[in-house]
Amino acid sequence: MPYHGKHKNKEVRFSENDKAVLKPVYGFARSKKIKLYLVGGALRDLLLGRSKDNPDFDFCLKRGAINFGRKLASQLKAGFVLLDEEHAACRLVKKSGGRIYTFDFTDFRAPTLEKDLLHRDFTINSMAVELGEVFSDRDLSGAIIDPYSGRSDLAKKIIRITGKGSFKEDPLRILRAFSFSCMLGFGLDKETLRMAKKEKHLIGKVSSERIREELFKIFDSRLAHSSFCAMDKLKILEIIFPEIKPMRGIGQGPYHHLDVWQHTLETLRQFESLLEPVRQDAEIAGYLNQELSGLRKRLSLLKLACILHDMGKPKALRREKGKIIFHGHERIGLGLTRLICRRLKLANDETRSLERIVLWHLRPGYLADNGRPTERAIFRYFRDAGSDALAVLLLSLADQRATKGPLTTALSRTRHEKTVKMLIRRLLDKEKEKKRVPFLNGNDIMRKFKLPPGPLIGKVLYGLEEAQAIGKIGGKKDAFKLAAKLVKLKR
Repeated sequence: MPYHGKHKNKEVRFSENDKAVLKPVYGFARSKKIKLYLVGGALRDLLLGRSKDNPDFDFCLKRGAINFGRKLASQLKAGFVLLDEEHAACRLVKKSGGRIYTFDFTDFRAPTLEKDLLHRDFTINSMAVELGEVFSDRDLSGAIIDPYSGRSDLAKKIIRITGKGSFKEDPLRILRAFSFSCMLGFGLDKETLRMAKKEKHLIGKVSSERIREELFKIFDSRLAHSSFCAMDKLKILEIIFPEIKPMRGIGQGPYHHLDVWQHTLETLRQFESLLEPVRQDAEIAGYLNQELSGLRKRLSLLKLACILHDMGKPKALRREKGKIIFHGHERIGLGLTRLICRRLKLANDETRSLERIVLWHLRPGYLADNGRPTERAIFRYFRDAGSDALAVLLLSLADQRATKGPLTTALSRTRHEKTVKMLIRRLLDKEKEKKRVPFLNGNDIMRKFKLPPGPLIGKVLYGLEEAQAIGKIGGKKDAFKLAAKLVKLKR
C-alpha cells in the first residue's frame, strides 16, 4: 500500500505479534550485551502501514553478526544461511504460527551506525532504531534514527539513493530502484535516474539469479509496463535482454502501427489493462495466481511472455512482393525463449510454460480468421497448448489490442475478441467436466491389431481421442473401426 503521508502524526508502534516475534532476538542480544539495531524495510513498512504475509527483519550490529546469528539460530531452532562471509551477513528462517519469519544480520559497514546507513540502497531503507526501543511503551517516532531524510522521502513518495556510490557498491540497486517504485507506487528522483543511466553498464556484473528476482518483483506489481518503459528510456533493458536491440525500428506492415519493440511494450500495457476485468472471474483469477514449481505465479510469467512473444521477428523478417512477413517467428521465438529462461535460471516447468505460450501465441488469431472454429480445431488447440491454453488466449487478447494499423478493421478486431472469449468460456467449462474415459487404450489396440509398443500406438490413440471429443465415435465398436483405418493410414 503506497504511503500518502496521512499517518505522519499517528503514533508509530510495532504490533504485539511483531513484538512477540522480536522479543527472543532482543533477549538474546541483551544476554550477550550486544546493541542490536533494527534497520531498513521493517521500519519503512511500519511507517507506511504495510504488512507482509511472511515478515522479514533486518538487523545490524557493530561486529560479530555471523557468530551472533549462528548462536541465535541454535537457541531459536531456526534455519541458518550464510549470505556473505566477506561482508559478514547471515540469515535466520523461523516458522511460527503458520508464517515464515526471516531475520538478516550484518556487521556495520563503517565505524558508526550513521555511516553504515550511508551504505544502504535508498533513503527510505536507511533508517534504524535500537531494538530495545521497540519494547518501550513510547511512540517510536522520536527514536527512529534517520540521518538521510528517509521519512521525508516516504512522505514525498520518492525513491532516492542514499549516496552517490550506491549503485557502484551494488549495481543490482539500479533494478531495485524500479522494483521499489512498482511495489510502493513511488517515483524516482532525478539524481537517482541520472546515476542509473550513467552506471547501467554495471548491471552486467550482477548474477542472473539476482536480476531475475528483481524482474519478477516488477512483474508481480501492477505497474510493470510503466516500469519497463522507464527502464527502456534509460536503455537498461537491453543489458538484461540484448535481444531487444534488433527489435527496434522494425516496421510490421499496415496491420500494425508500431515497430516490433514498441508493439511488445504496448502488448504488456494492454495485458495489464485487461487484468482488472478478467480478475472478476474467480476461475481466471485462480489460474493466474497458480505458482509453477512453487515459485513464480502464472500472472508474472505471462507478463514475461508479453516481452518474449515477438522476439523471433527480427530473424524471421522477409520481404515478399513488397510485403513484410515474419513467417515462423514463433518458432524462432521459442528458441530465444529457451535461451533466456536458461540465462535467468528459471525452473523447468516455468520454461516449458513460456515456450508453449510463445510457440502458440498466433493460434487463437488463426482460429478467429477462419470464422467460427470447428470442434476439431478447438480440440487440437486445447490439446496442443495444454495447461497454458488460457494463458495463450489472454496474451492473444492483449496482442490484438496492441495492433492498430490502418488495415486492422473493427470487424476483424470484434471477431478476434468474440472468438477468444468463446474459447475462454469453453475452456473453463471443459475444466468442470468429468474427465472423459477413452473407449480404447493402448493394450486394446496392440491386442486387436497384433502391434508392438511404439509411436504408432500413440498416434492412433491421439486420433481416437480427437474423434471421441468431437462426437465422431460413440463407443468401442466405432473406436475399433476408426483404429483400423488409422493403423493402416499411419503405418
